[in-house]
Amino acid sequence: MLAIPPSVGGLRRVFVLIVSAIILIAFTACGTPSATIGTPKAVDPGATAVSLQSSTTPTVLLYNGTGTSSSDVSAVETILNNNHLSFATANTSQLNGMSEATLKTYKLLIVPGGNSITIGNNLTSTTTKNIRNAVQNDGLNYLGICAGAFFGGSSIYNGLNLTSGVWFNFYADYNKGIHKDSIEISSPSSSALDQYWQDGPQLSGWGSVVGKYPDGTPAIVEGKSGSVWVMLSGIHPEAPASWRSGMTFTTSVATDNAYAWTLINAAKNGTSLAHY
Repeated sequence: MLAIPPSVGGLRRVFVLIVSAIILIAFTACGTPSATIGTPKAVDPGATAVSLQSSTTPTVLLYNGTGTSSSDVSAVETILNNNHLSFATANTSQLNGMSEATLKTYKLLIVPGGNSITIGNNLTSTTTKNIRNAVQNDGLNYLGICAGAFFGGSSIYNGLNLTSGVWFNFYADYNKGIHKDSIEISSPSSSALDQYWQDGPQLSGWGSVVGKYPDGTPAIVEGKSGSVWVMLSGIHPEAPASWRSGMTFTTSVATDNAYAWTLINAAKNGTSLAHY
């Protein structure tokens, strides 16, 4: 057997550590730092958020801060508006300024797609602790979409860890060099739906499986974190028609968007969907 000199062995250990660090970075991102999910889309003129200074607290708090995709924020806003669900938006400084007591006045926090590393690194550790406490102890439900799902897991980049230490890997297409696609998502209660996917996670290891990717890994999961409801989605049912360029879908935008509302409504009310 060929002996490896200590210096070479040391270099090998350094190489392994570097590769491990790169893998950890990859596993916590939804898209690349310079990518914009889908095609930028103008906000529906009716999709106006309630001011954070309003005397009335809306049902939903939608995060639109650093690291989120503006086009995905717009897509989620359109779903909320079309279904007449009141919401407020919070940017990074606003969310960082919220106490646990303020967070628990909302029923649902939505963190959309974007880049989970950037999202986590721009929020303070106090903020993620306040969110985690509000979710686990104070009645704030959570919906994470793509990057928001990575962020909701146990990410080393200041993730929320609503999953009892479980972190998430990319769906298998990512390792094939595919970064966005139409993917058939199966569920136990309805026919399969073609959904928009872009560098999203597969969600093995936590919760009940609501939807599956073609390879059987979880695409959508739900469950309790502490006493409150958490839903995580690796795909984008809220995606508008403009995102579908160059791809083939057998499911209509209206059908997929209706499913996005099903997820949002279930997350808001803490309602369990049919699962495997």
